[in-house]
Amino acid sequence: MTDSNAHPDAPQPIDTLVDAWYVVTMNETRDIIHRGSIAIHDGVIVEVGKTADLERRYAPAQRLGGDRFVAAPGMVNTHIHITGEPLTRGYVPDDTPFEENVFVWLTNLYAAYAEGDERCSAQLAATEMLRSGTTTFLEAGTVRLLDEVFDGLAETGIRGRLGAWVWDLPPEPDVYRQTTDEAIARLDDQLTRYRSFAEGRLGAWSTVVGHTTCSDPLWKAARELADTHDVGLSFHMSPAKSDPDGFIAEFGQRPFEHLDEIGVLGDDACATHCVHVDDREIDTMARTGTSVAHCPTTALKVSYGVTQIGKMPEMVQRGVNVSIGTDGNNASNYSDLMRATYLVAGLFKDGRIDPQMFPAEKALEMATLGGARSMTMDDQIGSLEVGKRADVVLHDTDRPEWRPLFNVVNQLVWSADGRGVHTVLVDGRVVVEDGHMTTIDEAALWAEAQQRGGDIVARSGLPDRAKFPVL
Repeated sequence: MTDSNAHPDAPQPIDTLVDAWYVVTMNETRDIIHRGSIAIHDGVIVEVGKTADLERRYAPAQRLGGDRFVAAPGMVNTHIHITGEPLTRGYVPDDTPFEENVFVWLTNLYAAYAEGDERCSAQLAATEMLRSGTTTFLEAGTVRLLDEVFDGLAETGIRGRLGAWVWDLPPEPDVYRQTTDEAIARLDDQLTRYRSFAEGRLGAWSTVVGHTTCSDPLWKAARELADTHDVGLSFHMSPAKSDPDGFIAEFGQRPFEHLDEIGVLGDDACATHCVHVDDREIDTMARTGTSVAHCPTTALKVSYGVTQIGKMPEMVQRGVNVSIGTDGNNASNYSDLMRATYLVAGLFKDGRIDPQMFPAEKALEMATLGGARSMTMDDQIGSLEVGKRADVVLHDTDRPEWRPLFNVVNQLVWSADGRGVHTVLVDGRVVVEDGHMTTIDEAALWAEAQQRGGDIVARSGLPDRAKFPVL
């Protein structure tokens, strides 16, 4: 970056200078910089500070933002199904219990996806995330056509870690049936071919569906492959009572006791839901460094009982890293992590009748730094600091929910949502500008999603259970 012939006091050329009314850094001391800027070069943050200082030191090729924007780190969604559900969003009735929701509705809708559907679905999910300020995601491990999904996501510019649908016990639906050897081979294949993709923005993880769908040999292989390929491991566990009941019946142990005994857990493991866990399991999570992806909207909509028996406050108190996910679009019908963060800040205030659970500042940490930690990327993303990837979100405060502005974090968590996101950069590249994607044709995507969604519903044979008549 430095020109040896330039005057020592001459401004250094950089790619981009982002200016803001406030810069929410999420650095170690949680500094919020009034009239601040972020200097970016080669996709990396080179300095964060007062605008008056940085505009003297740097000569940017482009300058973004301005006095009406709040700059914040891109959020990290640590559990989302980017395929299977985005194209059937809202088709599943909202009055189904967990087992019916998953094994009658969702798996059969997933099975009706055809070639091309998952690519469109992934682009729709990525578009919703980016336009609402999420720059990185961890997929739930339920992709069937992995090649087309990686291809479609690369076009959008988002950052993420993905996994194919891997289990070995359920016999249905036919399209997902796998022997243990086939499941392990599928995991190995995805990690070999997609360890790093799209200049490192995308990659595969050692991801299994979890619950009671995996044999011990598959669980152990998933751990071994995560270690071999130096990636993380993720899985669903204990949203409902059926998971601990199943493990106790099979092994005489609760899920996290058993997974610890066979060596699955670790500081690169991220378990999703974890509503029906006991205190000993929380101790196991804390001891092993296992992270938890809390999906508040799904917990409410599918009636997991999170406000009555959920132990997320105890997890945090014992040092478990808890991050936030949105889940699938038939359990959580949106992918705007700002809305989910609002719920995280509020659920346990009411559930425990305690306004300290969780403060807005803690909820924002879960959505940024916590997510980065869950994805073992805390040295790269989650805050606006020198050396980290330039994943930056500009929130437009010229909106009613943003004014007047006195407390930036309160406003981000309690007042704003993704509709106020104006500009988004991933690796220093502008992927959302003036609220719209720069990388794909949005109008064409809306039309394709509607057409493909209708075709999937028709192929599934599942009934339309909408209660109001459409005339």
